[in-house]
Amino acid sequence: MKQIDILIIDDEIKFADMLSRRLSLRAITCRACYDGQSGIQWVKKNPGAAALILLDLKLPDMYGTQVLAHIKQIDPGIPVFIITGHGTREDEKECLALGAVEFIHKPVSIEKITTLLNHARGEVQ
Repeated sequence: MKQIDILIIDDEIKFADMLSRRLSLRAITCRACYDGQSGIQWVKKNPGAAALILLDLKLPDMYGTQVLAHIKQIDPGIPVFIITGHGTREDEKECLALGAVEFIHKPVSIEKITTLLNHARGEVQ
């Protein structure tokens, strides 16, 4: 099982890949999945391998709340941060009730993501 810092589940391939590249410049290892099923399968095959998951709500195969519920069944302790350009107040309430730690609207800065990762790791800034 390969340890990574952040699992990105987002169907915007250019966004996910660019975010992964920018984070790698800060020595943060990332893995990107471009739909809900592949994200769920990765978590299932690699429990505990990610320090943090960044999850989009609008995915091609399932809605992010469904993905979140599956992930929390597999690994209840993993911090999941919703990052979305389309989320509503109702989505935010549902995600937080399902166990998401944060609900963030895109665009999100690299600094914000690194701060979230450090909090997920228990590191004090």
